[in-house]
Amino acid sequence: MAIQYEPIVGRYATIEIGGRACRVYIEEAGQGIPLLCLHTAGSDGRQYRHMMTDPEITSTFRVIAFDLPWHGKSNPPVGFHEEEYRLTSDLYTDAILAVADAMELDRPAVIGCSMGGRIVLNLGAHHADKFRALIGVECADHQTSWYDTNWLHRGDVHGGEVCAAMVSGLVAPQSPDEYRWETLWGYMQSGPGIFKGDLYFYREDSDYRDRTHLIDTGRCPLYLLTGEYDYSCTPEDTERTAAAIDGAEAVIMKECGHFPMSENPAVFRDYILPVLEKIRAAG
Repeated sequence: MAIQYEPIVGRYATIEIGGRACRVYIEEAGQGIPLLCLHTAGSDGRQYRHMMTDPEITSTFRVIAFDLPWHGKSNPPVGFHEEEYRLTSDLYTDAILAVADAMELDRPAVIGCSMGGRIVLNLGAHHADKFRALIGVECADHQTSWYDTNWLHRGDVHGGEVCAAMVSGLVAPQSPDEYRWETLWGYMQSGPGIFKGDLYFYREDSDYRDRTHLIDTGRCPLYLLTGEYDYSCTPEDTERTAAAIDGAEAVIMKECGHFPMSENPAVFRDYILPVLEKIRAAG
């Protein structure tokens, strides 16, 4: 029996991010409107593999997912061992713009989940003309922390296992067991201190309540999708955020938790396809 390859292609590129050369891993599939995918804190672009293998999406969209430096198959920059990793709004924004520019993407749509969902608000506030649409999955302008990040990187606790344990409850109970554990496996493989460093952005450097009024959905449409079982970014957080932004569309997804595209791709598909159709129709 002949081997059946998936349509996903992965490549490496060296891109300057935050003033430093970074070897970045990029996967893509499909042709058409560029759709740049942003993974959650402490994980990597594999979370979008189901969208990349869905012909109904890839027939219209060029689906692109890159691993942030320090994540997945992207290396940290030279000298990483001499510093503590901390993601900031400026560094995260620069990484997204740098990848889009390096790939010469023409006003891509962006979909981001969790911290990726949070950063789309900053893109909408300050870089709207560079994008044709923004999709914030598990997105809110601010959340009160419910966890202690000191447990995520210490010598007497296995980092991968404690990171996966911390987020395990954020997967909806209806999610297939296969995909629940695949989602958690991404956290088990995270580099030491990386989830904690991402949560510096999420906890300390991304209170965007001061800039939601700058988002003009007439220039760049904004779609918000949040799972009903997400107690990190709650439905109430998302609905509050949408209420502060004229024209933002918010949908609460049934039977989904914090990682809908990877924990329950079949259910997420029912919610993301109508949004992608709106983006396609707008041109």
